[in-house]
Amino acid sequence: MLKNLIAKALGGVNLYLIIASAAFAAGWLVRGWFEDSRNLAIERAAAAIEQQALARESAIAAKVEQRLAELKANQTVIDRGIIRETEKPVYLRVCLEPDAIGLLNASAQGAAANPAEPAGEVPGAPAAAD
Repeated sequence: MLKNLIAKALGGVNLYLIIASAAFAAGWLVRGWFEDSRNLAIERAAAAIEQQALARESAIAAKVEQRLAELKANQTVIDRGIIRETEKPVYLRVCLEPDAIGLLNASAQGAAANPAEPAGEVPGAPAAAD
Protein backbone atom coordinates (compact mmCIF):
# COMPACT_ATOMS: atom_id res chain seq x y z
CA MET A 1 0.00 0.00 0.00
CA LEU A 2 2.86 2.43 0.83
CA LYS A 3 4.51 1.42 -2.37
CA ASN A 4 1.40 2.27 -4.36
CA LEU A 5 1.02 5.60 -2.58
CA ILE A 6 4.60 6.63 -3.37
CA ALA A 7 4.25 5.45 -6.96
CA LYS A 8 1.09 7.56 -7.42
CA ALA A 9 2.79 10.61 -5.82
CA LEU A 10 5.77 10.38 -8.15
CA GLY A 11 3.65 9.97 -11.21
CA GLY A 12 4.69 6.49 -12.24
CA VAL A 13 8.47 6.94 -11.82
CA ASN A 14 10.10 3.77 -10.72
CA LEU A 15 11.10 3.80 -7.04
CA TYR A 16 14.29 1.90 -7.77
CA LEU A 17 15.36 4.59 -10.21
CA ILE A 18 14.88 7.25 -7.56
CA ILE A 19 16.84 5.27 -4.98
CA ALA A 20 19.67 4.64 -7.48
CA SER A 21 19.81 8.33 -8.38
CA ALA A 22 19.91 9.35 -4.73
CA ALA A 23 22.67 6.81 -4.01
CA PHE A 24 24.67 8.08 -7.01
CA ALA A 25 24.34 11.70 -5.87
CA ALA A 26 25.32 10.78 -2.28
CA GLY A 27 28.35 8.85 -3.55
CA TRP A 28 29.38 11.78 -5.75
CA LEU A 29 29.11 14.13 -2.77
CA VAL A 30 31.09 11.84 -0.46
CA ARG A 31 33.78 11.37 -3.14
CA GLY A 32 34.13 15.18 -3.39
CA TRP A 33 34.51 15.43 0.38
CA PHE A 34 37.16 12.70 0.30
CA GLU A 35 39.18 14.43 -2.45
CA ASP A 36 38.91 17.79 -0.69
CA SER A 37 40.14 16.32 2.59
CA ARG A 38 43.06 14.63 0.79
CA ASN A 39 44.02 17.87 -0.96
CA LEU A 40 43.79 19.74 2.34
CA ALA A 41 46.09 17.20 4.00
CA ILE A 42 48.62 17.58 1.16
CA GLU A 43 48.53 21.38 1.40
CA ARG A 44 48.96 21.32 5.18
CA ALA A 45 51.93 18.93 4.87
CA ALA A 46 53.55 21.17 2.25
CA ALA A 47 53.00 24.24 4.45
CA ALA A 48 54.54 22.44 7.44
CA ILE A 49 57.59 21.45 5.40
CA GLU A 50 57.93 25.02 4.14
CA GLN A 51 57.76 26.40 7.68
CA GLN A 52 60.41 23.93 8.85
CA ALA A 53 62.70 24.90 5.98
CA LEU A 54 62.22 28.62 6.68
CA ALA A 55 62.93 28.11 10.37
CA ARG A 56 66.11 26.13 9.57
CA GLU A 57 67.33 28.73 7.07
CA SER A 58 66.52 31.58 9.48
CA ALA A 59 68.62 29.91 12.17
CA ILE A 60 71.52 29.50 9.75
CA ALA A 61 71.22 33.12 8.61
CA ALA A 62 71.20 34.34 12.22
CA LYS A 63 74.41 32.40 12.94
CA VAL A 64 76.07 33.80 9.83
CA GLU A 65 75.07 37.37 10.68
CA GLN A 66 76.34 36.94 14.24
CA ARG A 67 79.67 35.60 12.98
CA LEU A 68 80.00 38.45 10.46
CA ALA A 69 79.31 40.98 13.22
CA GLU A 70 82.08 39.43 15.32
CA LEU A 71 84.48 39.55 12.40
CA LYS A 72 83.68 43.18 11.63
CA ALA A 73 84.23 44.13 15.27
CA ASN A 74 87.69 42.53 15.24
CA GLN A 75 88.75 43.97 11.91
CA THR A 76 89.58 47.53 11.03
CA VAL A 77 90.56 48.44 7.53
CA ILE A 78 92.62 51.50 6.84
CA ASP A 79 92.52 52.46 3.22
CA ARG A 80 95.17 54.94 2.24
CA GLY A 81 95.27 55.65 -1.41
CA ILE A 82 98.72 56.72 -2.55
CA ILE A 83 99.00 58.05 -6.04
CA ARG A 84 102.49 58.29 -7.45
CA GLU A 85 103.23 60.19 -10.57
CA THR A 86 106.49 59.57 -12.25
CA GLU A 87 107.87 61.57 -15.11
CA LYS A 88 109.98 59.63 -17.51
CA PRO A 89 112.38 61.61 -19.67
CA VAL A 90 111.43 59.92 -22.92
CA TYR A 91 111.51 62.78 -25.38
CA LEU A 92 114.50 64.64 -24.15
CA ARG A 93 117.05 65.66 -26.73
CA VAL A 94 119.42 62.82 -26.04
CA CYS A 95 119.22 60.74 -29.21
CA LEU A 96 117.64 63.11 -31.72
CA GLU A 97 119.02 66.23 -33.35
CA PRO A 98 117.02 69.46 -33.35
CA ASP A 99 115.90 68.90 -36.96
CA ALA A 100 114.40 65.51 -36.02
CA ILE A 101 112.65 67.03 -33.03
CA GLY A 102 111.30 69.74 -35.34
CA LEU A 103 109.91 67.05 -37.67
CA LEU A 104 108.27 65.25 -34.72
CA ASN A 105 106.73 68.48 -33.43
CA ALA A 106 105.45 69.36 -36.90
CA SER A 107 103.83 65.94 -37.31
CA ALA A 108 102.29 66.18 -33.83
CA GLN A 109 100.73 69.53 -34.76
CA GLY A 110 99.40 68.10 -38.01
CA ALA A 111 101.62 70.06 -40.34
CA ALA A 112 102.94 68.02 -43.19
CA ALA A 113 106.70 68.00 -43.46
CA ASN A 114 108.15 68.78 -46.88
CA PRO A 115 111.06 66.41 -47.36
CA ALA A 116 111.50 67.56 -51.01
CA GLU A 117 113.25 70.75 -49.92
CA PRO A 118 116.97 70.30 -49.42
CA ALA A 119 118.38 71.23 -46.07
CA GLY A 120 121.42 72.80 -47.66
CA GLU A 121 124.50 71.97 -49.66
CA VAL A 122 125.48 68.34 -49.90
CA PRO A 123 129.00 67.98 -48.51
CA GLY A 124 131.72 66.44 -50.63
CA ALA A 125 132.45 66.29 -54.35
CA PRO A 126 129.92 65.09 -56.82
CA ALA A 127 130.27 61.49 -57.95
CA ALA A 128 131.78 60.77 -61.33
CA ALA A 129 129.46 59.66 -64.09
CA ASP A 130 130.02 56.21 -65.49
